Amino acid sequence: MSNAKVRVQEFGRFLSSMIMPNIGAFIAWGFITALFIPTGWIPNESLARLVGPMITFLLPLLIGFTGGTLIYGHRGGVVGAITTMGVIIGADIPMFMGAMIVGPLGGYVIKKFDGMMEGRIKTGFEMLVNNFSAGILGMILALIALVVVGPVVSWLNHLLGEAVGFLVSNHLLLLVSIIVEPAKILFLNNAINHGVFTPLGLEQSVEYGKSIFFLIETNPGPGLGVLLAYMIFDKSDSIRQSAVGASIIHFFGGIHEIYFPYVLMRPILILALIAGGMSGVLTFTLLGGGLIAPPSPGSIIALLAMTPKGGFLITIIGISVATAVSFVVASVLIRYTNSSTSLEEATSAKNTMKSSAKGVSVSSEKLEKITFACDAGMGSSAMGASLLRNKFKDAGLDIKVVNKAINNLSGEDSFVITQNTLTERAKKQLPNAEHVSIDNFMNAKFYDELIAELQSEVSSSANVLNINNIKLGLPSTSADEAIKMAGKLLVDGGYVNSGYINSMLEREKITTTFIGNWTAIPHGTNDAKDEVLSSGIVILQYPNGIDFNGNTVNLVIGIAGKNNTHVDILAKIAQTIVNEELVAKLIKTNNIQDFISSFKI
Repeated sequence: MSNAKVRVQEFGRFLSSMIMPNIGAFIAWGFITALFIPTGWIPNESLARLVGPMITFLLPLLIGFTGGTLIYGHRGGVVGAITTMGVIIGADIPMFMGAMIVGPLGGYVIKKFDGMMEGRIKTGFEMLVNNFSAGILGMILALIALVVVGPVVSWLNHLLGEAVGFLVSNHLLLLVSIIVEPAKILFLNNAINHGVFTPLGLEQSVEYGKSIFFLIETNPGPGLGVLLAYMIFDKSDSIRQSAVGASIIHFFGGIHEIYFPYVLMRPILILALIAGGMSGVLTFTLLGGGLIAPPSPGSIIALLAMTPKGGFLITIIGISVATAVSFVVASVLIRYTNSSTSLEEATSAKNTMKSSAKGVSVSSEKLEKITFACDAGMGSSAMGASLLRNKFKDAGLDIKVVNKAINNLSGEDSFVITQNTLTERAKKQLPNAEHVSIDNFMNAKFYDELIAELQSEVSSSANVLNINNIKLGLPSTSADEAIKMAGKLLVDGGYVNSGYINSMLEREKITTTFIGNWTAIPHGTNDAKDEVLSSGIVILQYPNGIDFNGNTVNLVIGIAGKNNTHVDILAKIAQTIVNEELVAKLIKTNNIQDFISSFKI
């Protein structure tokens, strides 16, 4: 991928990142507007007073604060919000675009100031300098925003409005689909929708009560048409079947990313998307369609929820037309063109980048949680998390699976899965985690490989201790004889060569392996590591006890660790042995399963 394209994607995602965390506020404003304005479902003049202040102050301030936070944390967010007040007061229109400019600017300025002052503030004056610097710089930036930025943005907004008005009045708005539909395949869908169309649409919605901009990128019709064409006309049974599930997730779940691999199997299908998108926009333009607020995600449910009173039929017709046109074009292209790549290849080579999903090396002993991350922590990451969670349940793996926004990743997220275009961002947010890049969260092959790897680890761990390695009710003997017996069991189990037994005896001469709570853990010296063939443990129970250098021992646990795994094995044994009541029970039991269930090795 070219550097220019990467920069465009990064910029688009940054714009989107200022909107996505605040979508709940936009939806709340949309519902209040739809319900209580004079033309709403239940007009109420008193409650409708919320509409103006929310769109004038609340939403721009949230955008400005979020933009500043993205640059420099909470401190940047505070200065970003102060600066945003300047553009709000300096213009007579809702300042979404202004907030997207000055919010990050405020965060950047305070970040640079703090960098210059680092190490120069006298001890005891840190709080004073920090508070006053944020206040003074925020004041200056707010004044600049009021006098300069607000009027400039208003002028640009007027210019842009004139251009959009020209496209609408001449029925040319459909041409934007030529840009929007291909850009979505490059994962710029959120950036386009929330970074461009949402600010434009909200301003239009304030004036007219609805906006067609909320229906351009979010229309599920073009993608649904392509998936339906695959369901009927593709020659591969597996692809036809997978397209059924994908269409449901796309249309009702609003996860548009799921159809991207199907387009990349035949890149010429972008023409079907463009045709569907253009026909949908034209239909909405001619019929006067529009939504009150941005639907998120772009599912039929969200679109209908944001449809104004009396507009449901128009929304449904526009989506249906887009679906039908896309389906017809895609059907012809699928029937008379060959796939340039398989679905598996498309999902692992999107945007000419190879997924690093293959060859994932993980251990079920260490892996307690997997985190899926995306821009907003909803949508595609939620879909991937749900799919893997169900697969883990079916496989009997007790591993927690969650989904988060990249900006919310924290130290507790040690294993993070992201789409390849977001992996670098995730690494910057959480550099110490293990990051795995995947092109499509619906890539079943990746999950199957991951589960196979984890199950392999479980299987290997299970072989460390099995019922043949546990001997109960043994008569008391000497410590050396107990060690020799433990060593012989390790040899018979194929864990070590016979030379390992002497090293176990040597270890006991150097220092006792008694660890308390009536337990000893004899093992070989470091010099005997070449004698170890694989990791394993054996357990000998002596109900009447034996003498270990003056200590009474009832449990002798012989261990062998391959590739320095003996430390992990010792740690796991210690977790059990520290429980005095449990050890007392194990000393008396005649049930081998009590040992299997007690030692998680």
